[in-house]
Amino acid sequence: METELQQAESTAQSEATISLEDAGTLAQLSSSNETSEQVKEVLSVAYEILSNLPERLGEFFTEYKQLMVTLGLIFGSIVAVKLTLALLAALNEIPLVEPVLELIGLGYSTWFIIRFMLKAEKRQEFYVKFNDTKDQVLGSK
Repeated sequence: METELQQAESTAQSEATISLEDAGTLAQLSSSNETSEQVKEVLSVAYEILSNLPERLGEFFTEYKQLMVTLGLIFGSIVAVKLTLALLAALNEIPLVEPVLELIGLGYSTWFIIRFMLKAEKRQEFYVKFNDTKDQVLGSK
């Protein structure tokens, strides 16, 4: 066992020796003039990009105005729906609020049906009011 250990140590020592002839070559360092020129080039490119940034952003927004408005409306709608659902969930946790709100909704629905939907002349009146409101909102008139 000891002989095996001694042989392993001797092979490890022989592998650990480094000869100077096998050494690799190092990359040559660039001179400070070359480095400073590269830095100046990078800085000039960055300055050019940053100086043209307002013009490029203006062109981008004018070109994609409709798309950005649409995406903004979609995002705003999603946020509004999530906030409304969170508010309703919080209100439903308060005792007796949920049944009271249900009774209010049933009462308003009953009033609306009795007021506008039972008679034909009232339905016609509602239809006229609805179209007037729709035209005002959409800007047809």
